[in-house]
Amino acid sequence: MSAAHKTTITTDAAETDHHQPQSFWSKYVFAQDHKMIAKQYLITGILWSVIGLTMSVIFRIQLGMQDAKMLWLKPILGNWITETGKLDPNFYLALVTMHGTIMVFFVLTAGLSGTFSNFLIPLQIGARDMASGFMNMLSYWFFFTASIVMLSSLFISTGPAAGGWTVYPPLSALPQALPGSGLGMTLWLASMALFIVSQLLGGINYITTVINLRTRGMSFDKLPLTVWSFLITAILGLISFPVLFSGVLLLIFDRAFGTSFYLSDIYINGETLHNVGGSPILFQHLFWFLGHPEVYIVILPALGITSEIISTNSRKPIFGYRAMIASMLGIAFLSFIVWAHHMFVSGMNPFLGSIFMFLTLIIAVPSAVKAFNYITTLWRGNIVFTPAMLFAIGMVSFFVSGGLTGIILGNSTLDIQLHDTYFVVAHFHLVMGAAASFGLFAGVYHWFPKMFGRMMNITLGQIHFWLTFLGIYMVFIPLHYIGIAGFPRRYYAFTSYNFTNKFLDMNAFIMVAAAFTFIAQFIFLYNFFNSIFRGKRAPQNPWRSNTLEWTTPVHHVHGNWPGELPAVYRWPYDYSKPEARQDFIPQNVPYSQTLESNLVHENELISQEHFIEKQNFNDQFKTSDHGSESGH
Repeated sequence: MSAAHKTTITTDAAETDHHQPQSFWSKYVFAQDHKMIAKQYLITGILWSVIGLTMSVIFRIQLGMQDAKMLWLKPILGNWITETGKLDPNFYLALVTMHGTIMVFFVLTAGLSGTFSNFLIPLQIGARDMASGFMNMLSYWFFFTASIVMLSSLFISTGPAAGGWTVYPPLSALPQALPGSGLGMTLWLASMALFIVSQLLGGINYITTVINLRTRGMSFDKLPLTVWSFLITAILGLISFPVLFSGVLLLIFDRAFGTSFYLSDIYINGETLHNVGGSPILFQHLFWFLGHPEVYIVILPALGITSEIISTNSRKPIFGYRAMIASMLGIAFLSFIVWAHHMFVSGMNPFLGSIFMFLTLIIAVPSAVKAFNYITTLWRGNIVFTPAMLFAIGMVSFFVSGGLTGIILGNSTLDIQLHDTYFVVAHFHLVMGAAASFGLFAGVYHWFPKMFGRMMNITLGQIHFWLTFLGIYMVFIPLHYIGIAGFPRRYYAFTSYNFTNKFLDMNAFIMVAAAFTFIAQFIFLYNFFNSIFRGKRAPQNPWRSNTLEWTTPVHHVHGNWPGELPAVYRWPYDYSKPEARQDFIPQNVPYSQTLESNLVHENELISQEHFIEKQNFNDQFKTSDHGSESGH
């Protein structure tokens, strides 16, 4: 029997619907149901995004109003606002560090992949739950514990970590280097170690589930592109996160046990330290071997979500299904061999730099394939402009515009000039931050009815899109401009540099745009939380979509489907077929029931339906209390 059919689980309705009643703690807190764990990831990610975005607004105020008094923030920030009303320079560095860490790891990685991989994989492949409900629960609680440790660093007297979100040595390796290099950095490292464990537990679960728990007929060429993106993302994380873990572990050794993996010939206040033989460049290699795949760990789930939403709301089959899969596989492979383009300014041998430059430019090819396929799917489609569709189109816009500047920075000659400017900041915020965030928003608006059984307000969703879309471009297009002009990043103030004074007005405009964009997110927060309790009741399939999750009851049931699991006969993008009775045909509808719209090769598949119907389920879960240990 093929792996596609090693699925499952009993088909008796009584055994899927009737199970032991759960307490509040087992249902909502220490849940092992993938749907509840997805909600836990989502709401935790939303809370982290509020914290991370608030930090960005505070340091944009510092850059946009460098002579302004910020005493009004003293009740919140305490001693980090000086007696003169200015933001403490050390805390400014800590804000930049924590903002980057929170948004990259705790929002875009855990909030995006943790939410939608958990929620959609079992539902879209026709499984009762994840392969291991207990491991799934552990993955969330390791993430939550990492969150608590990271959050606690905001309340210590010396402040949180302040070495940049990349925590380069020696600032991160020497506790005495900065106030934020002490306990705050220790907590940062402990938090990241816990976070990596969470991601590895989740990744193993996602991969195992996709390979082993697909329902009858769900071959790999019938998987939705969302599942493909989650599978590839999990593989990326499983390979790259252990490398960051090793880098963090060696950094802990240097800090606590006197080793010299990253330190050599260090002088502090005239004192010669004993460290000899280490290299901070080693940490950069270890960090960016995760750091560059991390870009695609963040962006690939957003790309998969966008594929599903654009096809559904264009009422057209996705253009180039196999090309989309091949492009994601190409991006995943190339992401592991381009890490050193982040290190062109580290003194790298120019010949080696040219190799990484060449590989970096090649990665634009599969990225361009995805952009082309999105645009072609949209072309002449019967587009329905739901909030999810607007955010999906916005995601493509950011992916293209941010990707174009990536080609510029992939050239080592240009990157050396632009590396420490706001051009780089603008580039990765567009292609990684904004694009991934729009993928997250699109997914929330699209699958909210399935998550909570209610509809979000469409008008508020559309207002949220336009304000956010315009606000992001108002922030980051000017940042490209001042970056090309040489405006340096990570600086606390610019009033002492004559050439930067001409950009004070530009920074003030960016500050206003950032605050405007931040305020717009409260429209989403109100819409989200209000709709959970007061939204209109959702129908079973509000978007007339083809994938299996929309065949489950609106009210969540134990094991996802009452009774027998659905069988799959067709790919997930049968939209607007000529002669079809309606403009969508779900995956579980046999070809024998759609004779009027079948293509020639599809009529030939009718003979396989009997075989799919008669395939026996694997009873591995039936013999182990029907998955009771894994939270079914």
